[in-house]
Amino acid sequence: MGKPLEGIKVVEVAMWAFVPACGGMLSDLGADVIKVEPPTGDPLRGLQIGGMGDTSRVDLSWESYNRGKRSITLDLKQQEGRDVLMKLCEDADVFLTNLLPPARMSMGIDADSIRARFPNIIYASGSGTGPSGPDSAKGGYDSISFWARGGISSTMTEDGADHPVGPPGPAFGDTLSGSMLCGAICAAIAKRALSGEASVVDVSLLGTAMWSMQRLIAQSTMDGLQRFPRPAMRKPHNVLVHNYRTSDDRFVALCMLQADKYWGRFCEVADRPDLANDPRFANAAARVENIDACFEEMKALFASKTLAEWRGILVQQDGQWDVVQDVGEIHKDAQVQANSLLQTVDYGDGTTIPLVAVPMLFDGQPMPARRSPDLGANSDSILENLGYDEDAIIDLKVKGVVF
Repeated sequence: MGKPLEGIKVVEVAMWAFVPACGGMLSDLGADVIKVEPPTGDPLRGLQIGGMGDTSRVDLSWESYNRGKRSITLDLKQQEGRDVLMKLCEDADVFLTNLLPPARMSMGIDADSIRARFPNIIYASGSGTGPSGPDSAKGGYDSISFWARGGISSTMTEDGADHPVGPPGPAFGDTLSGSMLCGAICAAIAKRALSGEASVVDVSLLGTAMWSMQRLIAQSTMDGLQRFPRPAMRKPHNVLVHNYRTSDDRFVALCMLQADKYWGRFCEVADRPDLANDPRFANAAARVENIDACFEEMKALFASKTLAEWRGILVQQDGQWDVVQDVGEIHKDAQVQANSLLQTVDYGDGTTIPLVAVPMLFDGQPMPARRSPDLGANSDSILENLGYDEDAIIDLKVKGVVF
């Protein structure tokens, strides 16, 4: 089975995680992604993130966002480096970048310059807060532009907390925004195929956060609210939509939005038919009116059994539920295994590493992931394909244009 983006060439001039994550997704989908790095490399290489993992062996952040690409090192501050870049763009379909606008302008790789020379190329950029406005030239990261400025942190922080809630892990907003940018590029590829017109596209961390938070943003804007309160312990409006603690200190997440449809059968399989027969809890309106008593019954009920027991009980009814899993047990999940959502990738030296797959199946098949390139691993072969002979390549290396 061919991959959907086979034959598409992407030139990536980007660093860190947001836009490289987009490039990694495009690579998994079949595009030939050539990553252009400065001679010192993308600063993400070897970055220590809160003491997570041993990057002397395998840098999982680097691998995750740069999977399957080819790497060439170019000093774009030198004219010879920019000349090589222009040669790379001659048959490219997509130019992908997250360099700040002033840097792009100084190097002559801004959208106007690239499109003037290559009118058929799709120019795609990732930004912190968007290409227009007073902060358009300001740098951004997912922890500030996505998580903080996008209203996610504030909304998740309980009232009276000492500090706002932080992201759940590295590059959380970057990977979501990178996926959004990948979708925009795929749409631009389709538009060009249908109309012959190439586009300039931009996706921002702020915009992606707002898309994720759109329901609350629309409500707060319409009602003039500063924020939605998040008390330390909320009572559910519907007792079948809540996370309940089990006797072995795990949590079961219920999301039975059509409460009356599932309430009777839930009470039956949980061996508490008395709850369904209690007039205080007979229907959704009654349960809301008596929410304190009903909620206490539910908490006590779930606390009386282990997670394993609840698994056996809840599969007997049709209401929607799941387990609040720890990240360390997700690889054992039967659905993860059945759909190849976590893949084992050969690192090339006898080492294998786990990588999360692009969450797309084509004709029932997952897209296989590949390892990332070493710094400048493909410089010589890429230059040879561009028509540089051995002497010219050596000359570029002597001048420090290529590593």
